[in-house]
Amino acid sequence: MDISVLQTIIPAELSDNSRVWVYQSNRRFIEREEAEVNEQLLQFYTQWQAHGAPVKGWAKLLFGQFIVIIADETNVQVSGCSTDASVRVVKSIERQYDVNMFDRMMLTFLVKEKAEMLPMNQVQYALEKGYINWDTPLFNNLVNTKKELFTNWLIPLKDSWLASRLVTTAS
Repeated sequence: MDISVLQTIIPAELSDNSRVWVYQSNRRFIEREEAEVNEQLLQFYTQWQAHGAPVKGWAKLLFGQFIVIIADETNVQVSGCSTDASVRVVKSIERQYDVNMFDRMMLTFLVKEKAEMLPMNQVQYALEKGYINWDTPLFNNLVNTKKELFTNWLIPLKDSWLASRLVTTAS
């Protein structure tokens, strides 16, 4: 999946300021699992509520390993309870498919058009050995809005929050 595809699959009617949550799996889902997960996410967001009011939302498994949940809060604010409901769905998927969706020490880069995972403590080594470089796209799962998802989810390593934590080596 190309990142530009996001604009065709995420509903345009969701505000650019819609809240976004990105959960990264520690492994890629196989095709059958992906279909099942997407069905569960569809069931979740079509029934999602905040204090009895329907939440205008969307959710899907992207790149076979990222659950992206979006809530448009233009009319209905997502409450703690409705946020908890989304986390329960993700945790249920975790248990069902024996994956970890909450490991923040695992990072994913787009290497040769494929999502490749690296533990944070191995990024410097991968950079030094040329497996990745400063222009290698990093999935920035810290995006907070739909607009940021489109513009800042996949960014070059050099422009990411991680860049300042790495040592630049002269080539």
